[in-house]
Amino acid sequence: MRFRTFLAGLALAGFAQAAAAQGGGLRVLCSNGMKAVVDALRPQIERDLGRPLAIEFGTTAALRQKIESGAAFDVAIFTTEAVNDLAGKGTIAAPSVAALGRSGIGVAVRAGAKKPAIGTTDELKRALLDAKSITWVGVGASRPGIERMLETLGIAKEIQPKITLAATVDEANDSVASGRVELALTLKSEILPAKGLAYAGPLPVEVQSYVSFAAGVAARSAAAKDAARLVESLHARAAAATYKDKGMELAIAR
Repeated sequence: MRFRTFLAGLALAGFAQAAAAQGGGLRVLCSNGMKAVVDALRPQIERDLGRPLAIEFGTTAALRQKIESGAAFDVAIFTTEAVNDLAGKGTIAAPSVAALGRSGIGVAVRAGAKKPAIGTTDELKRALLDAKSITWVGVGASRPGIERMLETLGIAKEIQPKITLAATVDEANDSVASGRVELALTLKSEILPAKGLAYAGPLPVEVQSYVSFAAGVAARSAAAKDAARLVESLHARAAAATYKDKGMELAIAR
């Protein structure tokens, strides 16, 4: 209950936030894997806080690099590993860290295209071998899981010539939506909201991997109280239905 202790500490301390901070946008750096959930919850959170959220979406790797280069922020919503590492370094206030949700890896095709059968490992293997082209994000959080899956299926080298690594999830999804690439492998939470794509299904359980996300308040945030309220909203029981609708599972439903 470390996060609740953090909230209690904020209340007792009565952090005085400057008027400018109160009126300005709360600076949020958010991984693409959580984008659909955050976008859906954003209007209510902004009403509750009485201030806008200034959100920058991207890969965890790219956004973390911005922090390490000195970018200011109030809340980071990254993979669990990245948030815990930043908390260990003192960049994020360790007591503020809260688990959010997780998403598994799935397969996307162009909307209207025939969906390949991928329900078993044999079917998935055949679908990947038959595909003319495949894409995923080169620095995406799902890449390690995808590569483990290919190794397990024994086809990593065989399909290498047909792989195009994208710089962003939007680039990967757009390449499939436009018909330039046949299949995209990425998190389910990044497929469902994408225009022009159809969700073919999740990887079979034997080769499935999940990416978990967490959030934390910047150690130097001038709006720590509102930042903590944002984190609280993102892992409250009331958000569970939104997570499910967006292809995720809420990690802690209070």
